[in-house]
Amino acid sequence: MVDKQLMRGNEAIAESAIRAGCRNYFAYPITPQAELLQWMAVHMPEAEGGTFLQAESEIGAINMVYGAASAGERTMTSSSSPGVSLKQEGISYLAGADLPAVVVNIMRGGPGLGNIQPAQGDYFQATKGGGHGDYRIITLAPSTVPEASRLTYDAFDLADAYRTPVMILADGMIGQMMEPVELPERKPPEEIPPKPWATTGAKGREGNVIKSFALGGENLKAMNVARFERYEKIEEKEVRYEEVNTDNPDIILAAFGTVARIVKSTIRLAEEEGLEIGLFRPVTVWPFPAARLNELSAEVDTVLTVEMNAGQMVEDVKLAVRPETETPFYGEVGGVVPTPGNILEEVKKYV
Repeated sequence: MVDKQLMRGNEAIAESAIRAGCRNYFAYPITPQAELLQWMAVHMPEAEGGTFLQAESEIGAINMVYGAASAGERTMTSSSSPGVSLKQEGISYLAGADLPAVVVNIMRGGPGLGNIQPAQGDYFQATKGGGHGDYRIITLAPSTVPEASRLTYDAFDLADAYRTPVMILADGMIGQMMEPVELPERKPPEEIPPKPWATTGAKGREGNVIKSFALGGENLKAMNVARFERYEKIEEKEVRYEEVNTDNPDIILAAFGTVARIVKSTIRLAEEEGLEIGLFRPVTVWPFPAARLNELSAEVDTVLTVEMNAGQMVEDVKLAVRPETETPFYGEVGGVVPTPGNILEEVKKYV
């Protein structure tokens, strides 16, 4: 029987995490993701072995994630933009210690405290490594509530498969809106992969050590080389994207998350005026689907990037497309959400 419910994005992410086998959730309240924490407060303790803890701060929460992940537990934290900034040192430590965990960022306007309106200004932070050192994390950007549910469920498998943090990068609109969601089935414990590296007690074997500290340049170099070999595998195997109307468009728009769903409405408006707009939507904003966008850029003169920020993903678009392709940018900042009409007027400047 299909379990279909009308849910807020925050609630769908939380419930999908529980069904994916997450049994440890640590966070600190901040809007616009407060409903996620509230859902976990009620439902995580109901799950067998589930632990919910409202930490004293975002820094405390991410370090609790580090501890639970070290013990081999599926664990998650969530926050919104300035809260995720406080977690960056801990995320770098997780990446440095090769620990799987899921971090949810329901973005808000910024910089600084900003406001609680939806925005996409954390793209750089998520995809370029917001903490210190050389590392990357898989970053998934849903554009609907059902997709947020699916990607959260997948995030735990990806984190375990590559022993890396995985981020769900959404925004206040996706977190707060309600849509029908077909919730995933609960993952049986036997389907969660064993973690022989975890610090579960020696029990007659040599004890495991979890650390990101390596004395001597050559030792740390070797750790980094091994990690980036794993990142190359992620780039080969885990790229995800969506294409809409890309067979013979007049122009291609590149957008992720909430803006991509607005672009779909722009496509319908444009058709009424005889214009053909294509949409290229990265689902993994890291690894960025550069190879496919490069192929598509051979079919059009212009790839217009549309974001709710001052221009961040546009840099990856420029690196991906062919040299002769024009790469203009249209963005709204501070929590302002562009309308389909706004975007169409910008498109008309280039077709």
